[in-house]
Amino acid sequence: MQEKIKLMGDQSTIEKVQPVSGGDINQAYYVQTANHQYFVKTNQDVPADFFQIEADGLDRIRNTETIAVPAVYHVDHDAADQEMTLIMEWIDGRPTKQTGNWLGEQLAAMHTTDVGTQYGLDQRTYVGALTQNNHWYDNWVDYYRDKRLRPQMDLAITNGRMTGIRQARLEQLLVNLERFIPAKPRVSLLHGDLWGGNWLTGAHGQPYLIDPSVLYGDHLFEIAFTELFSGFPAHFYQSYQTSFPLEDYYEDVKPLYQLFYLLVHLNLFGEAYGSSVDRLLAHYSV
Repeated sequence: MQEKIKLMGDQSTIEKVQPVSGGDINQAYYVQTANHQYFVKTNQDVPADFFQIEADGLDRIRNTETIAVPAVYHVDHDAADQEMTLIMEWIDGRPTKQTGNWLGEQLAAMHTTDVGTQYGLDQRTYVGALTQNNHWYDNWVDYYRDKRLRPQMDLAITNGRMTGIRQARLEQLLVNLERFIPAKPRVSLLHGDLWGGNWLTGAHGQPYLIDPSVLYGDHLFEIAFTELFSGFPAHFYQSYQTSFPLEDYYEDVKPLYQLFYLLVHLNLFGEAYGSSVDRLLAHYSV
């Protein structure tokens, strides 16, 4: 770690290394040198481009100039020991009365940035430890069916987590998907994995987005996930709605957009999420 920090130009000695929470799959550390503070993530058990894809996603968000993300100082893959390292800016602050408002306003600004007309992405990403393959599509329904729902269904079948009735209902839903979600919603840059643990508060209450799994798609897909596991203040939704009003059909598509993330959790964590998947599929099979 000392050598990698020196390669970044910080020649001072490391004064403190402290393990911190960094998600389910990485080892994460707070590192303090005489000159600077860093957030460092390492991993030996994921693909070689895992952290580079994360850095690329942060760059895409940063380039919209709408909402803050941590600076990335170093990304590597050490072929000798297969350990990858990502070194970023250390973000530390406390929420203020304005933090929730800023988060809603700035996320809405990111979602309304002009990003073209196609859905998907030109590279693979990762959702948790799962590979998320992407491609460009002219139709959101096709992308969501072919690159989001169907791959998670296939993985659940492989993992033995797709029961007969569960699979039959999901396959029926895929056939009829265009009945439930729009084919041509506005194209937005989405964080893609925006649960309550993937935003932080920095200095002066400024919100930061972290750990993206970016794609270009319907902004309602993002908002639906923020509601699945909570973690967002009420002012966030009020400010977002003021800046970028949700379409009237949001409540109709919300469960269907949450289905993707429930299938991801089913594949990552097992049958604890099966009943939620089944209730949602039963709703759409009526």
